[in-house]
Amino acid sequence: MDKHQPIEKFRAGQVTCALFENEVLMNGQPRQIVNATLGRRYKDRNGQWKTSQSFSRNEIPLAIYVLEKAFEAMIEKRPEAAEVEHEDVL
Repeated sequence: MDKHQPIEKFRAGQVTCALFENEVLMNGQPRQIVNATLGRRYKDRNGQWKTSQSFSRNEIPLAIYVLEKAFEAMIEKRPEAAEVEHEDVL
C-alpha cells in the first residue's frame, strides 16, 4: 500500500509538524488543500519510539515554533491552498 507522505516537515527538538496535501471536492471541482499534523516523539519504557499529541510546558514553545513555520509555508509557498481552506470556513 502506498503510504501518504508529508509534503514538508518542520522540527524543533522532538516536536514535529508535518504538512499533507489532500484532494477534496468543492462545488463539484477537485481542489488541493494542505493540512498540518502536530506530534511529539518519545521513547517508552521499553525503548520503543512513540508519538504523542500532548506537550509539556517546555515543549509548548517548540510546538508554536513549528506551527508558525508550517503556517508560513502554507501561506507563502501554497497561497492557492490557503485560499481554498479559507473558503471552507466561510
